Amino acid sequence: MSTDTPIYMTPACAKQMRAELKDLLYVKRPDTVRRVSDAAAEGDRSENAEYIYGKRYLRKIDSRIHFLTKRIENAEIVDPVAQGKTAAGRVLFGATVSVEDEEREKIIYCIVGVDEYNGAKGLVSWQSPIGMALMRKEVGDVAIVKTPSGTRELEILAIEYKPIPGVEIISRV
Repeated sequence: MSTDTPIYMTPACAKQMRAELKDLLYVKRPDTVRRVSDAAAEGDRSENAEYIYGKRYLRKIDSRIHFLTKRIENAEIVDPVAQGKTAAGRVLFGATVSVEDEEREKIIYCIVGVDEYNGAKGLVSWQSPIGMALMRKEVGDVAIVKTPSGTRELEILAIEYKPIPGVEIISRV
């Protein structure tokens, strides 16, 4: 993992990651270790499916624990409300941005971290094409978004800094 790029996340994302880590460390891992130990006690491990799959699942849990631990340790947690006090009317991480596209359709995007994006809910990563195009823009500016299907123009109608709803980290285990 490159340490050149900051790992920004909202407080809600950090809270959810900590909750998942706690569940893995204190619930899922001990339960899996117990099941693997019970399966190992049954004898021949080479043909014991519960033992083999239990060990595999334990490796996945350990990998996710490692990932979450490093992610949380290196995260820069940014509260959108506090960010708004220093934003000076510009789009920064944590902004909720109302835009209008070429077809006069109004869309709302929330600029979030890479771990919390969800396009269906309007949560876009600050490193995505839309997020990068919107960053540092002000109300009235037009952001040019380069996508695989062509370029889009988004006129910025409003910028707000408020708690971001709908952050949901999908567990990889």
